[in-house]
Amino acid sequence: MNLLVKNVIIADPQSSFNKQECDVRVVDGQIKNIGKLTANQSEAVFEAAGAYLSPGFFDLNCVAGDPGFETKEDIQTLTEAAKAGGFTGLALLPQANPVVQSKSQVEYIINKAKNNLVDVLPVGAISQNREAKELAELFDMQQAGAVAFSDGDKALQDDGFMSRALQYAKGFDALLMVYPENKSIAGKSQINESKNSVLLGMKGLPALAEEMHIARDLFLATYNETKIHISNISTAGSVALIRKAKKEGVQVSCDVTAHHLVFTEELLADFDSNYKVKPPLRGKADVKALIAGLKDGTIDAITSQHRPEEIEFKNVEFEIAHYGIIALQTVLPLLLRAGLDASLIAEKLSINPRKMLNLDIPLIEEDTPANFTVFNPNEKWLYNSSSNFSKSANSPLLGTELTGKVTLVYNNNQYKGS
Repeated sequence: MNLLVKNVIIADPQSSFNKQECDVRVVDGQIKNIGKLTANQSEAVFEAAGAYLSPGFFDLNCVAGDPGFETKEDIQTLTEAAKAGGFTGLALLPQANPVVQSKSQVEYIINKAKNNLVDVLPVGAISQNREAKELAELFDMQQAGAVAFSDGDKALQDDGFMSRALQYAKGFDALLMVYPENKSIAGKSQINESKNSVLLGMKGLPALAEEMHIARDLFLATYNETKIHISNISTAGSVALIRKAKKEGVQVSCDVTAHHLVFTEELLADFDSNYKVKPPLRGKADVKALIAGLKDGTIDAITSQHRPEEIEFKNVEFEIAHYGIIALQTVLPLLLRAGLDASLIAEKLSINPRKMLNLDIPLIEEDTPANFTVFNPNEKWLYNSSSNFSKSANSPLLGTELTGKVTLVYNNNQYKGS
């Protein structure tokens, strides 16, 4: 589909046009020309004055209900929400029913999502049924198209099992993405352990539970001389551990969710279960450390941690409510609220996630495949039931005006504007 994007600022640290205001012409799925261009009759024209054009956003950490929990989200609604949020690629975690843990189940996801503007790439389970007892069919799943392996929000507690998983994955250069939580310390905690948890009378989850688990995984990655990815870090101590490990040459990468860069535990005063996430919202000092970690390169990527849930699992008492928020459409506004600029957003949300998965990285240059997101950091929009494309509605931001809007996405010779 032929398209001319006018007067847009390029936000791609890899590009020779970075930070320049240009026109971008796309012909048959390829970026044909970049510069000051005149529209012709065979192309649609999209005016983007004041907006940025970056490589298409990619999410390392999202969940759909398909297969098994399609009442929460299916592939169609997931990709519609992704497009509205600026994502042209998603790594889909295996926590479905059944768990995505075999070649045939990986192929099911790929076939279900083919011919879409959004690339949906399956992440296979590390262990059978995510129980950390037996390894899943990692090699077969990779051959079928799995881009990485994870047990989702279930942390691998057994040290020996984790070490064996790293050893096995190393044999075919597979990436394990692990959630850090020491269950014996975390117990049945609900929120961050602090003065706030005492005030609210709720069991607190100490930062120690996350940091001890990260320390273990760093030791195991060092011992096995293999790479590891830590998902959803949330504390200042975690940032410090990973920063030190990187300086010492450990092959570690990590990510943080967009909401952990903005929301803090004070928002739980009214027991709004839409703020109940895992890991829990932390303190202001943690948020400051996370943002600093993004800027100095300690934290490699930002994720949505999109977790759709039916109303009966969220509109209940806080203690029994499920964890998670729908987040694909609100990542950009939160990153802008956190003070991130367009180049840093492109690096952490477009380039690095694909780099860690050894995927082709979109480049905003002439004669390259067109895969990009256009967003206006100053445009306001109302996030409500009409503009929410997810099947679920578990977001504390629904009903609010947000600043920062995705106005166009292009990938696979398809585009969608708003």
